[in-house]
Amino acid sequence: MIKGDIFFDLSVRSVRLNFLRSLLASIGIVIGVVAISSMGMLGTNMQLSVKDQLSSNVNTIIITSDTVKVTSVSGATTTQSGIDKSELNDIKSAAGQNEVVPIHRTSTQFTIGNTNGRGSIYGLDPNDVSKFLTVDQGTNLKGGNDALVGATIAQNFNIVPGSSIKIGQNCATVTRPVVRISGILVARGISSDNVNADNAIIVSDDWYTTHYGGKDLYDQVNVIVNDVDTINQIEAAIDRKVNRNSQVVRISDASSRLSSISSTLGTITTFIMAIGGISLVVAAVSIFNVMMMSVKERVQEIGILLSIGTEKGEVRRMFLYEALILGIIGAVVGGIMSFIIGYSVVNAMIGSTAYFFRPESLIYIPYGMIIGVVVCVVSGLYPAWAASNMDPIDALRSE
Repeated sequence: MIKGDIFFDLSVRSVRLNFLRSLLASIGIVIGVVAISSMGMLGTNMQLSVKDQLSSNVNTIIITSDTVKVTSVSGATTTQSGIDKSELNDIKSAAGQNEVVPIHRTSTQFTIGNTNGRGSIYGLDPNDVSKFLTVDQGTNLKGGNDALVGATIAQNFNIVPGSSIKIGQNCATVTRPVVRISGILVARGISSDNVNADNAIIVSDDWYTTHYGGKDLYDQVNVIVNDVDTINQIEAAIDRKVNRNSQVVRISDASSRLSSISSTLGTITTFIMAIGGISLVVAAVSIFNVMMMSVKERVQEIGILLSIGTEKGEVRRMFLYEALILGIIGAVVGGIMSFIIGYSVVNAMIGSTAYFFRPESLIYIPYGMIIGVVVCVVSGLYPAWAASNMDPIDALRSE
């Protein structure tokens, strides 16, 4: 219907005659489309990356203490938070044939050569390490002063099997102990089992309790479920067994953590896109200004059209066509640039474009283009209405 429409041809002529002004107005739409599309793709790629990484531990139940325990040693009273031996036995009983991994954990400073660093230190039974961690180089823990180190620490400090690390300053002992690295762990990335192994030192539970205390008192217990479909039943069984009289432990699983993190990332993505949308508001003002200038410059042309019987709706259509042309130009250019810039932003911020070409990522390009076109047309509504409601006599008399 547009092809062959004389009013569409008049709109094209107006855009061509005022090419520079029209180009500058379209640039605003280009920037807006790029901002919305790129930020949308970045947020989606972040979500997909996190989901894939967390999904690898979707069969893990995380149990932490919800109470503080008072202990007395040599007349001195101390308070500690953790899961004691009795509670651990209850968890094992409720978990049945599924693997139960008790974990000691704290934050620590360490020294490698003359370089200081900070990370987490985990105390594990050496037999439990292989249940959820993989050694990339070297060998597993054998006890004693052996330790495993996460991929991030190994990379940042150039650690190889056989290296030594001096642990400090949170240790209870006066002399800072030294551990020998027996192996380096495979990089895990973000993990939903609440074990940040990439930035950690893994030691045996005996070594940990010798230097940090807390024997038979664990900071966390992970239950690795054989059949993920039974995870809710196992959680309920643990809750009935351990929390039978009062709330003693908090129970969560990877799926709930995944849902929470995904929701948070989705909110952040929406917020970032809203910030990008501000540029479209600026573009809308620019388009509105261009359209009002176009109306003002073509007052006599409008007067002639109205005086020879052109309907008001046809005059409105002529200016809306002009706004539509500006929107389509800006949206098409913006869509092409969104693909290029979005790819670069995702690669720079996430370090991988493995999820970039997925439909849920690329869909933001047509979304941004449609929004850009709609903004243009909406910005042209009032100028088109103002042009169609001019008095023909006054319009013809204007200079």
